Amino acid sequence: MMENFNIMMLGLIVFFLGFSSFLLNRKHLLSMLLSLELMMLGSFLMLVFLISGSLGEESFLLYFLTMVVCESSLGLSILVLIIRSHGNDYFFSMKLLEC
Repeated sequence: MMENFNIMMLGLIVFFLGFSSFLLNRKHLLSMLLSLELMMLGSFLMLVFLISGSLGEESFLLYFLTMVVCESSLGLSILVLIIRSHGNDYFFSMKLLEC
């Protein structure tokens, strides 16, 4: 029981580290995507803690991981498009209102 609580605390710490990194590092799109993935890893650890007590609900973890992979692939494709069109991933060097 204590090890499950430690996993929950580790998940919370990882989530809040990713959230603080997301708020503090807004220069590059890649660093923002990495901090979002860190937040997803923390929430996955918390879900493992919450679902470990119930029986037969492990398939929800696979659905969650599938959504995280889809989100990361979309983020990487947007990153590649921005780098191809603007030459870098700085937010301040591109005009976001331009089409």
